[in-house]
This record gives sequence, structure tokens and C-alpha cells, in this order.
Amino acid sequence: MSRCVEETSTTISNLRALQQKLDQQLNEDINEKMYWKRKCELLEQEVKDLKSKKTEPVRSKIATMSSEVVDSNPYSRLMALQRMGIVDNYQDIRNYTVAVVGVGGVGSVTSEMLTRCGVGKLILFDYDKVELANMNRLFFTPEQSGLSKVEAARDTLTNINPDVEIHVHNYNITHVDHFDHFMNTIGTGGLQGNSVDIVLSCVDNFEARMAINQACNELGQVWIESGVSENAVSGHIQLIHPGRTACFSCAPPLIVASKIDEKTLKREGVCAASLPTTMGVVAGLLVQNTLKYLLKFGEVTEYLGYNALNDFFPQFNLKPNPTCDSNACLKQQKIWAEKAPVQKEEEVVEEKVLHEEDWGISVVDEEGGTTSEDLSVTEGLRLAYTMDKANNDNLQENLVSVDEGTSLEDLMKQMNQL
Repeated sequence: MSRCVEETSTTISNLRALQQKLDQQLNEDINEKMYWKRKCELLEQEVKDLKSKKTEPVRSKIATMSSEVVDSNPYSRLMALQRMGIVDNYQDIRNYTVAVVGVGGVGSVTSEMLTRCGVGKLILFDYDKVELANMNRLFFTPEQSGLSKVEAARDTLTNINPDVEIHVHNYNITHVDHFDHFMNTIGTGGLQGNSVDIVLSCVDNFEARMAINQACNELGQVWIESGVSENAVSGHIQLIHPGRTACFSCAPPLIVASKIDEKTLKREGVCAASLPTTMGVVAGLLVQNTLKYLLKFGEVTEYLGYNALNDFFPQFNLKPNPTCDSNACLKQQKIWAEKAPVQKEEEVVEEKVLHEEDWGISVVDEEGGTTSEDLSVTEGLRLAYTMDKANNDNLQENLVSVDEGTSLEDLMKQMNQL
């Protein structure tokens, strides 16, 4: 009996010791798990802080653009355009406001170019986030993944040129809740509370283009539409001046005009091709024409295409469609027709052909030939072929006179006698 009690007591002691050991090990596991959990939370917060941290600009703001040629002047090469007579006053670029809708493959590069050119104010619209799938394009970097495109763009652009005033709007302009705000921003977002100077469309779908088209038609706002094809080897830009040129509704894409929903063309697991080269070319053409429009130099192309396969750049002039589906477009057409000056038909006056004797050009009789005595040339020029008068007279004597009834055999005999 005592032996049984002793064995039971020993077993109980062993069980208690095992329980204590298990409890201790469990506590250690819990503590270790809590430790690593806390460590992960701290690391995640650190990454989040790094992503959201706004880096201070490398340089301070510059009050006035200078043409001084020094290494520390970021505007010297831009101001050289003025010295070379390309533009009248490049510093006027600071008076303009440009709105860029869509900060993707084309829009991000467009925004960077405008920032480097020193535009006064830049307004960016987009609702998407930066993804690693965007890294085949220009501008964005891997560490910006997860950030909204407009916020990431603002940080990068501010660091490039702190002189540019940058405003961002992180929403979809096609939503009813945001469209009114979009229109109001376009209408009052200028530096002086006026409308922006130009809107650049860099979106990738018909719905967004139509939203921009509607807003600009209602406001009478000049804008430039741009796009890159789904196969990434062609693109275009189109200047749209409401009432004066065709709006986006006047000549819609063939797919839309055929009443086909573009959303039905997208297949699951299949994405559009994307080349940074094509997007860079289209963005360059877009900004180049924007600068020409704002600074009034050169000729702004109404429609310019680009085919990368054969380096073809077609150009067109697109007139507004008098039966356009957009009532706002028809209204702008009427306004423009009333403002446009009436062009009178000019009488066609036949101009007399003038011969500049200073160039040694004259009209002579073919039968008589031309000799060096018949011509006088300007000083510094000489005749390559001349004929003296004796040879010319001899040639005239040996000319064969031909009657209409002469046969071919008789002509051959006359030729042999010469």
C-alpha cells in the first residue's frame, strides 16, 4: 500500500514538473511570437514612413529666370531659345497653367518634361497606384510601389524643380461625384483664379476621353488629346479647339462609332503591350506642341500621328462635324462661326512671268540655236556649252527640209548624203 502511494506521489511530481516545463516552453514561444510580430509591425511602419516621407528639394526656389551661363543655373539652356530668336520671352512660361489628366506611361513623362521646362503651375489628375508592372515605363521607381501616382509624381517633380506649383487630385474624373470638381478645377485652376491655359489628355480609355471632351466643350477650353495603340508601335496627338477644330465626339474611334463597347475587347489575363520608347516619343510630341501653343512659336499641328514600324508621321487638319453628337460642341461651333472674320473671295490675278536677266536666263528660238554672242551671263558665271557663229551657220545650211509626203526611205537617203 505504501509502495503504491509512493509511486503515485512520484508520478504526480513528474507530471507537475512536465507541466511546468511545458508552460515555460509555451511562454517562451508566445514571447518569441509576440517579439517577431512586434518586429514586423515596426518594420512595416518604417517602410510606410519611408514611402510617405517627402524629401526636401535639393535647391531653393529661383525668383526670376536668368540667361546667365553658369553650371548652377537650371534655366540657362532654356533661356538660350530666347537669345537664338526661337521665342520672344521664354520666362512667360511661368505665367501658364497646364492640367495633365492621366499620370501613366505618357502622362508621367509629359509632367516631367513640363516641370523641367519651368511651367508655372501643373495640375495632375489620376486615381491609380504605382505598381511593379509599371516599371517597364519611364519616370516611376520600384520604391514608389503602392503610392498613388499623383502623390508619387508630386514628390519627384517637386524635387526636380521646386519653382513649379504642383497640385494633385487623386480621383476618377468619370465618376459623377468627381466630374463637377474636375470641371471647376479646369475652369478656375489658373494662377490668377482663371481657367487653365491648356489641358493635356493622357488617359487610356474612351470613357475618360469623353469626360474631358465634355468638360472642355462646355468651358470652351483648348486641350490636346494623346494616345498610344494597344500594340505599342503607334500613337498620336490631336489639338482640340472647341468650335474651331473637330472635338473627340466629332470623329470618334472606329470601335466606338461601330457601337462596340471597348470593355468587351479586353480578355482575361491579357494586357496591352507597352513600350517606353513609343510613349516617350508621343509625350515629346505632346509637350513640344504645348510649348509652341503657349509661347507662340512655330506651328501647332492639329493632328500628328506616329508609326514606329516605318517612322511615319502623318498630319491632318480635322474640321468640326456640323452633326456632332455633343450639343456643347455644336454650341461652340456657333460661337466660333460668329467670332471668325468673314473672308472675302480674293480676285485671282494672273501674274506675268518675269525673267531675271541677272541670272542669265532668256527665252530663245529653238530653230536658230544659241551662240555665245547671243547670251550675256552674270559676273562669276560661265556657259558650260557654247557654239560659235560659224558652226551655227553651217548647221543651219545642212538642215534637211522635210515634206509631209516624204517616205522613210527617202529620208534615209538624205541622211546618208550629209
